[in-house]
Amino acid sequence: MEQFVTSLNNVLWSTPVIYGCLAIGLFFSILTRFLQVRHLKDMIMLMFQGKSSEAGVSSFQALSLALSGRVGTGNIAGVATAIAFGGPGAVFWMWAVAFIGASSAFIESTLAQIYKVKQDGQYRGGPAYYIEKGTGMKWYGILFAIAALVAMSILMPGVQSNSIALGIDNAFGVSPTITAVGLVIILAFIIFGGVKRIAGVAQFVVPFMALGYIILALIIIAMNISELPGVIALIFKSAFALDSAFGGIVGLAVSWGVKRGIYSNEAGQGTGPHAAAAAEVSHPAKQGLVQAFSVYIDTLFVCSATAFMILFTGMYNTEGPGGSFIISNLPGVEAGPGFTQAAIETVLPGFGAGFVAVALFFFAFTTIMAYYYIAETNIAYLTRGKNGKWAMFALKLVLLGATFYGSVKQASLAWALGDAGLGIMVWLNLIAILILAKPALVALKDYEAQKKQGVDPVFDPVKLGIKNADYWEKEYKKDESQVS
Repeated sequence: MEQFVTSLNNVLWSTPVIYGCLAIGLFFSILTRFLQVRHLKDMIMLMFQGKSSEAGVSSFQALSLALSGRVGTGNIAGVATAIAFGGPGAVFWMWAVAFIGASSAFIESTLAQIYKVKQDGQYRGGPAYYIEKGTGMKWYGILFAIAALVAMSILMPGVQSNSIALGIDNAFGVSPTITAVGLVIILAFIIFGGVKRIAGVAQFVVPFMALGYIILALIIIAMNISELPGVIALIFKSAFALDSAFGGIVGLAVSWGVKRGIYSNEAGQGTGPHAAAAAEVSHPAKQGLVQAFSVYIDTLFVCSATAFMILFTGMYNTEGPGGSFIISNLPGVEAGPGFTQAAIETVLPGFGAGFVAVALFFFAFTTIMAYYYIAETNIAYLTRGKNGKWAMFALKLVLLGATFYGSVKQASLAWALGDAGLGIMVWLNLIAILILAKPALVALKDYEAQKKQGVDPVFDPVKLGIKNADYWEKEYKKDESQVS
């Protein structure tokens, strides 16, 4: 099984695909005139604007829901893995992916808002919806929905639950089976409560967990501040083969940095648009900008916190191409949460293992919640006009089963399955947003024009010549009066 999945990943994550991800992000950055810099102020301001309604959630709730998917085990275990196999230079390429990927996140999330629908009393949207409405290729929308459903409900949850179980076992000696049972019980309580409960938990837990994690990293940096110039120099030298120790693995640095960067921030992957579509806003570009900033929060803040803790304390191993270690500061410690735990232990003895276990629990658990929401949205797409009650119930059981299974299986298989699921979605979504970029770019231009006029931007697809934006054409004005 593991050999098959590894072979599949070698195709899905081949060198042309990795560089293609960077090229597409750069392409969108140029087309949007680097909105990730020009509209940074708007991104921050828009996070706290907008209110929820009966059908939708606020911009901040949608951001939190998206961040619950972005900020996961990749921010702790994934960063450590990237350093283990790509060296410190992988951190630079994670930053590059975040900066460039913010434009991809804008495009896909704006498209999700443009082509969202009001279904069963709530907003639904995402790649399957904008693929069908924007291209007219319903088969392509169905293909993405099936791929996302399999990835989010079967392949991906195990990566998150495995890291939770491993962290808790290392810190507290609790059996993975016991952890798995506890996870399933808590998760069932939340997902059986519906989208509003998921968004409610996310908006409370996500900011708290991310801020706490970043504060601890800042403490460790402050206590090792003399190392700052050397660590920054090491990251950049390693990224461009200027460091003698890591120069021979610069290709691996790019590969692991891009792969883990995309895995963590999900820009262009097609997951973020599901949450973006649920937001109650007056213009699609508003939520597109908010979602673009979520990429920054995930990688530039949270991933960097992990990287700096590990590199400042030197608590990592890096493997060379032949299997020998270039750096071996933690003999016998597997790449993953153990690096971060050891880093914290050097500064705060007796605190590292427990803190990382708790952080992993919150990071990974909220990600599984987001996976459920994404899977549910794609079930809703596939069962439109039909009674999807039993399909939704079956989805809950499958995801809970995958969460349990991942908790008790070995980490290497869990990560391999997760990479395969991510790779399939990335392929399908990147092709789609390349085809559909024009409506998002038109929406951005319209947003900027209305801002220059000093008015609060309101979207009118008919005026802009955007077709099949049915919600905005037929229902927006009616719903606007119901926003609370």
